[in-house]
Amino acid sequence: MYPIEEILRKGAVLADEVEVYLTEGVALSGELKRAQVSRVAESRYFSLSVRTIKDGRIGNSQSSNPRDWEKCLDASVASGTLATEQPWNGLPHPAKLDSRPIAFDPSLTPDSDIILGLLKGMIEGASSHPVEVTSGGASLSVQTTTLANSNGLFYSRPRSHVSASIETIRENSTGYEFGNSYTMDLDPVSIGDRAGFLASASYGGIDIRSGPYDVVLSPVAFAQLIGAVLLPALSGRNVHAGRSKLATSLGDQVIDPALSLSDDPFLEKGLGSTRWDAEGVPTRHLSFIRKGVLEHFSYDLKTASRYGKESTGSAVRTGHGGGPAIGNHNVIIDGPRMDVMEDEAIYIQDVVGAHTANPLSGDFSVELTNPFRISGGTYEKPVRKAMMSGNVFDMLGDTSGLGRDDRVIGSLVVPSIRLKKQHIIGT
Repeated sequence: MYPIEEILRKGAVLADEVEVYLTEGVALSGELKRAQVSRVAESRYFSLSVRTIKDGRIGNSQSSNPRDWEKCLDASVASGTLATEQPWNGLPHPAKLDSRPIAFDPSLTPDSDIILGLLKGMIEGASSHPVEVTSGGASLSVQTTTLANSNGLFYSRPRSHVSASIETIRENSTGYEFGNSYTMDLDPVSIGDRAGFLASASYGGIDIRSGPYDVVLSPVAFAQLIGAVLLPALSGRNVHAGRSKLATSLGDQVIDPALSLSDDPFLEKGLGSTRWDAEGVPTRHLSFIRKGVLEHFSYDLKTASRYGKESTGSAVRTGHGGGPAIGNHNVIIDGPRMDVMEDEAIYIQDVVGAHTANPLSGDFSVELTNPFRISGGTYEKPVRKAMMSGNVFDMLGDTSGLGRDDRVIGSLVVPSIRLKKQHIIGT
């Protein structure tokens, strides 16, 4: 065990409160160059983040070297002297939590045979289509995260993660597919087959005229648009900083009354499932929007203290050793389900440029990847080139229904969605 107690003891002399966040693990990864395995490599990683609070001034420092913990502590204290004093309600005290791990498969161990099996399975799946594999990768990691603070809190959790992805091409048409899980339930053959299908079926596309079309967004495309606009609008930090269109809309209908949006940190299949957040606050089910009506925003300790709110257990850390910030665990979108592919529409597998959407207004303009004309549940014709523009909030205001194909994409668990009369820019 790394000297967590020593850091807390020495930190207590220098600051009012001290927090230690430590992650260590091992990862195995492999890469494809065309249809050949180019490498499989193992790496071990360690990250330490120390946060100190003194007189309402919050300091933070990170290190990837366990021997540098004293320098890390000193740097945290020093950074706090440069911070602006703010209201602070204190770090959490320990709570009685369920100790059973979630988002963890104890049977998983970094094994090169697993990586090779994933890579070869994807190649096999892609080979059923007239395409070439251009690249791909697979990884498996197992890690332990420990969080402790000077109020007596000491939590630890294991976590596992498996991922696989592949890209294929047929002349100038490409296809990409991926999968993520905390256990070995990925089907690499299906991942490769889907990537191969997208590249093959997109070959020789037709032009379409600009105008309004009913649209089906795949879970991937749907996740990109709401991740760029809707989720940031629910962050308490953005709300109080004037960067959220929903800031004054609590209790109002903000999207289609058929839709609900919530964060479930205990979801069995969720990649972000956890019983405590990145600051040690117990997590809970958080209903953002219920039947179209806005009910809650998300808060971490810092934002909650500043604005007289309570943390919603929504703190996350990005990367190894990063400081806490408002995020999400497993955001679920739910509503009436239907066969979204049955009636004529434009199907959109992916979009390019969602990150350029205006998070305040909701306006976006994106290039479509692997679009198809669909009807009767089939992909009828690939579309050569097109864009889609609109407003995410307007788009979600009157929808046709959700598909039955829920998919875990990062911190989102979303299905495909059918939308009415979206503006497609063609020829």
